[in-house]
Amino acid sequence: MIQTLFGSLEEPPKTSIFDRMKQAVSRTRESLEDRIETVLSMTRTVDDAALEELEMSLIASDIGVNVTTEILDALRERAKRQQIRDGEELRSLLKEQLKAILDEQARPPRTVANPPEVILMVGVNGTGKTTTSGKMAAHFRAQNKSVLLCAADTFRAAAIEQLEVWSQRSGVEMIRSKQGGDPSAVLFDALQAATARKKDYLIVDTAGRLHTKAGLMDELDKMRRITQRFIPDAPHEVLLVLDATTGQNGLQQARLFTESAGVTGIVLTKLDGTAKGGIAVAIARELKLPVRYIGVGEKIDDLLPFDSEAFVESLLG
Repeated sequence: MIQTLFGSLEEPPKTSIFDRMKQAVSRTRESLEDRIETVLSMTRTVDDAALEELEMSLIASDIGVNVTTEILDALRERAKRQQIRDGEELRSLLKEQLKAILDEQARPPRTVANPPEVILMVGVNGTGKTTTSGKMAAHFRAQNKSVLLCAADTFRAAAIEQLEVWSQRSGVEMIRSKQGGDPSAVLFDALQAATARKKDYLIVDTAGRLHTKAGLMDELDKMRRITQRFIPDAPHEVLLVLDATTGQNGLQQARLFTESAGVTGIVLTKLDGTAKGGIAVAIARELKLPVRYIGVGEKIDDLLPFDSEAFVESLLG
């Protein structure tokens, strides 16, 4: 290993997406595993009492009452037709159910024939939206794509400064204005710049809109219209950033944003900070939206493309 005054030149080994996903949902997995083992220790066979106990475990992980009921109905139907032999078979069947729900909503992002691909990042304050915008820029840069960031959250000086730090860290350009400027005007400048500079992606960090403030939602709709006038089929993605630790409250936020902002996908942040990672399943079923990315930490590369198989295996592997 070559050493320098600043340390080793050898990069640390890369951790697989599966391993990073498993680490991120460790708290949810430990909670579910403990509960499932408790269920199985109560009885040698998987009977209705065991399934009722499993039902409470799934609800506790924030999969939600409606989705849990759907899953348990399917398991009970299976048990009627063919006995569920043991815990391993129960675990396998549960994996199948969860993956099927997630995969039903999985759809690739739209193919953009003429770049830039415009991505609007929306969500309430505190979900990690600005940080996620910067991490996403770094994610695309790692794929040798050109990216332009737009600081359209002009209501908070801190948001502009924070995004500027992320633009420097990820090595991408950024369009900004002073605090209190017109967010739609900043967006217009960014659309012009992204087109003229032939960028592959334009990522727009919008204000942390509270869903109770109709005026702010109107502003977001205005930004969508401006984008469409400039690039007719844009925005190509509207990603709602949700804090996984808010659980079912976050699901209600998502419903309101979906109605008002035309959300096309979810970024679930702070997944490593909660024992209720089942919210990803609830989002997929109840909102009929794909989870596009998950945030698993504070570092620049702690944004992972969502993978349903890795997620389910991490929860129940």
